[in-house]
Amino acid sequence: MGDLLVVGSVALDSVQTPFGKVEDVLGGSATFFSYAASFFTRVRLVATIGDDFPAAHVVLLRERGVDVTGLTQAHGRTFRWSGRYGYDLNEAQTLDTQLNVFAEFRPSLGDGLRRVPYVFLANIDPELQLDVVTQMAERPRLVALDTMNFWIQGKRPALRRVLREVDVITINDAEARQLAEEPNLVKAARVIASMGPRIVVIKRGEYGAVLVADGAFFIVPAFPLESVYDPTGAGDTFAGGFMGYLAGQEELDRAAMRRAMVYGSVMASFTVEDFSLNRLTRLTPPEIQERYAAFHELVRLEG
Repeated sequence: MGDLLVVGSVALDSVQTPFGKVEDVLGGSATFFSYAASFFTRVRLVATIGDDFPAAHVVLLRERGVDVTGLTQAHGRTFRWSGRYGYDLNEAQTLDTQLNVFAEFRPSLGDGLRRVPYVFLANIDPELQLDVVTQMAERPRLVALDTMNFWIQGKRPALRRVLREVDVITINDAEARQLAEEPNLVKAARVIASMGPRIVVIKRGEYGAVLVADGAFFIVPAFPLESVYDPTGAGDTFAGGFMGYLAGQEELDRAAMRRAMVYGSVMASFTVEDFSLNRLTRLTPPEIQERYAAFHELVRLEG
């Protein structure tokens, strides 16, 4: 089992869905990722928060086993995001984004973090993602990144540079088409793979996820749920389950990648059952294994 470094955002979210509304709850890409991944391996978190960030949230991460020594506190307000979902929960309408201290975030890795074997570059400026890669003292066993339409449109050259340095990209279907400039998702995945990452993971919300590794495709469905309250963080939680599982494996072969896809979908399916990290904080390892087995039944062809 190897340590897993995640660099990204820790935020306070305000979210409206048809099923409720919350204000200033714990959010951020690195938060969802690290909490989900911590069920599988030791996570080292690098992010920044303001002096208004509730101490209880830091305790929550620490008690989950997340190493928060890389979580620095800056003078000012914490990154905030506000969004609203309609009955189509696949896409959020952003109401407000306040970068605050996150605007000045420059991740700096101490000696203990520069040799971590697994690295996830969460959804931040690709120039910062590349800077993290160059800070590593040796080539990690596996480097993955996530990105979004804002960076694809505004920082494409920098994104293309960092893509040459990573093994895995996690991206949603609309962003995959945008990055590849290709409407067909199968072709888009191949175009993205040609940019550098040998593993392309395309997240498709309620339609599941697609893995393209060494030219081979693997598709995992989303778990059918009767109660979906808030999809915020589902993609980051998927990535946390995916990378967390791989960080605990001796072999990173095709079979391990496929199992990791299922564990990613499992973790995402729990996240959407409540707001913020509320469902994850009640989650137990037996529940994860029970739902993993249920996924097998979803796709089993015989019997």
